[in-house]
Amino acid sequence: MRVIQRFTHAILQIKVSSPRPTTSPSLTSPLPFGPFNSATQRRWRKRPADTARTRLEGRTRDLKLDKHLAGISQLNLALTLHRLMSARKRGPFVSLQLMCRWKNIVGLNIAVGDFIRKYPHVFEVFTHRLRRNVCCRLSKKMRDLIEEEQAVIRNSELENVVRLKKLLTMSINGTLHVHALRLIRRELGLPEDFRESILGKYNKDFRLVDLEIVALVDRDEEFGVAHVENWRENEFKEKWLSEFETQYAFPITFPTGFKIVAGFREKLKNWQRLPYVKPYERKGATKIRTCGGVERFEKRVVGILHEFLCLTVEKRVEVERLVHFRKDFGMEVNMRELILKHPGIFYISTKGNAQTVFLREAYDKGCLIEPNAVHVVRRKMLELIFLGRRNTRELRIQKEMKYESKDAACNNSKVGTRDGDWVVPILDSFDDLKSTNEPSEVCGVSE
Repeated sequence: MRVIQRFTHAILQIKVSSPRPTTSPSLTSPLPFGPFNSATQRRWRKRPADTARTRLEGRTRDLKLDKHLAGISQLNLALTLHRLMSARKRGPFVSLQLMCRWKNIVGLNIAVGDFIRKYPHVFEVFTHRLRRNVCCRLSKKMRDLIEEEQAVIRNSELENVVRLKKLLTMSINGTLHVHALRLIRRELGLPEDFRESILGKYNKDFRLVDLEIVALVDRDEEFGVAHVENWRENEFKEKWLSEFETQYAFPITFPTGFKIVAGFREKLKNWQRLPYVKPYERKGATKIRTCGGVERFEKRVVGILHEFLCLTVEKRVEVERLVHFRKDFGMEVNMRELILKHPGIFYISTKGNAQTVFLREAYDKGCLIEPNAVHVVRRKMLELIFLGRRNTRELRIQKEMKYESKDAACNNSKVGTRDGDWVVPILDSFDDLKSTNEPSEVCGVSE
């Protein structure tokens, strides 16, 4: 018993004398390697990955262009509904009950009825006279603008021919896929039947190699001047810059709030001076990993993309549709990553269902600096979208005037002659005979 008491007393003295550690030893000193901790892993702090996705999320936003593209995406949804409505054989109007089934076809994230009531200047909701169901059709303003756009596109036929010639001249083999042109038909301002109205009509300039491949008959050097060359010439004359500074330079406009890090200006200055094979030149542009070959190849792709956007009507195009021109133009690079490398030349907006690239120099405060006839009509359509539910009092007044005119027309039709009016005098003559016979009968009764 005494032995046990001495042993416990010695243990208590050891616990009191030894100081308690404030922190765990695993946090202060690394664990020594041994057979019991050989499977433990030392965790290192990972660096954030620098990829195209992280650069896309961390880019400097241009709120004006984002707002502009958000309105365009709503306008495209409205035009898709119009296309589905016009495909119906019964008339230019469709019942709302049927349109509710088109939600997934159009790609709406809200109900079709809610979308239609958001834009009363674009859609007109009314009750059918016979069936007494709620129907929808485009408003008169929107129908007139669509017809005006089609007329402008038909009148700009020669401009479309020049556009297609430049695209074919810029391609490596002088050929393009018709399917790729059909995807960007609206961006280029081409009519729906451009294969027959342009490619088939101007057979001296274009020829169909295959059912889906169009080629240029003769290469014209007149169309071998890029749009950026005009800007370089103006910079050389007006700002008195040397040819060394402007020969291969591009216009740079950074968005508001763009942060310029140390050494960025010097890199940009060297990149502006870097020579490259221009879009319409026939020299082979191969990827060489010496003497700046990769940078020159990427700068050539920037030049091709810059010229491609200049040829479009609104100086923008979806990134996914650019993929169909990679082999024809020799742009075998990651397009999204290349565009994000040059925020002063291009801007990617993620509004809507797709990523769209804008040419920054062509826009100022969300508006096109040099508008053309097609863009002017589309801008009027976009203004109807931006109006939303504002200024609806004018629509109510127009409806009341329309109903009053219909009532007046009905009253005028009652006063005028109709198809059955020839029966009226005959019936009146029978009434006269009946009235003459009635007094004689009365006299006979009195007698």
